[in-house]
Amino acid sequence: MARPIEGTAALALALALAAGVAGVKAQAPAERADQPGALGVARMRYMVGDIQSSVAFYTGKLGFRLVTQSGPFFALLTRGDVQLLLSPVKGPGGASQPMPNGDKPLPGGWNRIVLYVSDLDGEVARLRGQGVRFRNDIVRGLGGDEILVEDPSGNPIELFQPTAGR
Repeated sequence: MARPIEGTAALALALALAAGVAGVKAQAPAERADQPGALGVARMRYMVGDIQSSVAFYTGKLGFRLVTQSGPFFALLTRGDVQLLLSPVKGPGGASQPMPNGDKPLPGGWNRIVLYVSDLDGEVARLRGQGVRFRNDIVRGLGGDEILVEDPSGNPIELFQPTAGR
């Protein structure tokens, strides 16, 4: 039986899966990423201001699929091998609770999911046409082009087109 991946190894796997690093796969071949309790599946949690508007954004605009939702308190979405857990900043769940020092979970920040796209310019035009907010304009880099999209709570999502895909 496979052991759950924890700590730094889990973070590295989650980041590699989200970034689409070649050759990185979830470590639980007998389990599917769309199963809520699957061990070895990369998960990212975003704190959001409103579950319903966030679910609508991720499913309607970025191609995620809703697996399960618990009213205004939690939602689990998938896209490929990645699970996205959405939790409100206030609620009964553990992710919503303040830290011992009083720090409260908040959306925003700079950690992000990276979604690879084959036509960044076209994807940006499509999303702008739907009124989606961006933090910046397309940045053209050596390894590829990227732009930061914001979900309804201000969490960033990086859209990335590798140089080879241009």
